[in-house]
Amino acid sequence: MKRTLLVSIALISSMIIIEGCGTVKTNSSQVKTDQSKAISLFNGKDLSGWYTFVKGRGTGIDPKKVFTVGDGLIKISGEEYGCITTNEEYSDYKLIVEFKWGPRTFAPRVDKARDNGILLHSTGEDGGYSGTWMYSIECQIIEGGTGDFLVVGDGTDKFSLTSNVAPKKPGGGNVYMPGGQPLTINKGRIDWFARDPNWKDVLGFRGEKDVEKEVGKWNRIECIADGDNLTVYLNGVLVNQAYRVKPSRGKIQIQSEGAEMFVRKVEIVPLAAK
Repeated sequence: MKRTLLVSIALISSMIIIEGCGTVKTNSSQVKTDQSKAISLFNGKDLSGWYTFVKGRGTGIDPKKVFTVGDGLIKISGEEYGCITTNEEYSDYKLIVEFKWGPRTFAPRVDKARDNGILLHSTGEDGGYSGTWMYSIECQIIEGGTGDFLVVGDGTDKFSLTSNVAPKKPGGGNVYMPGGQPLTINKGRIDWFARDPNWKDVLGFRGEKDVEKEVGKWNRIECIADGDNLTVYLNGVLVNQAYRVKPSRGKIQIQSEGAEMFVRKVEIVPLAAK
């Protein structure tokens, strides 16, 4: 049996308990990491180790100061689309990002759900996708949909993932479900397990079972890249999982996509040797 399948089965069988209310409770500390080699990707003072890219402007050109550092925080205004990108590539890690939304939003999403994301395994040219981002696998950060997977690729199987999903409902999306049917995508998305089926792209959206905290409160998202597996925890809850992920290494990007967001921690911890 392939290692990827073994890892996927182990994670599902050992970590997930479905309670009557539908909440998945789990503990990301079960993932074995080498904490002694943890790397802080944000030093609290500046964007050392990162570079900026703003759509229509390019690398290192940010006249509106979309990306700044102050008060020990990375401040992403959202005023223009773009991202900060790590100088280095990474694989086999736990990435920890602590973030919260600010109040400001900008066109064309001024009245839409606050939207950003973490782009993993980013490869190719800056702005290769829509003139804005590198090709990548996105761990979505959006009101009501934080933890969704999106394939931000070129439409080929060079950028793809497989996830187990629930039976699709009329008009609904593909929703992650442990033990569900495998689905491979090279575009589009896999929703986190309890995404509200009545989700609307409106500012301040809150779903009945949302794990993300309210605007202005800190959230902790953990993205675990184990070979070609990806697992996402939000505030300690396992919300999504994929395997046979392509590619399985690359740079990390944090987006600006129309909404103000603050980041106080970005840490990467290598997985322990097996």
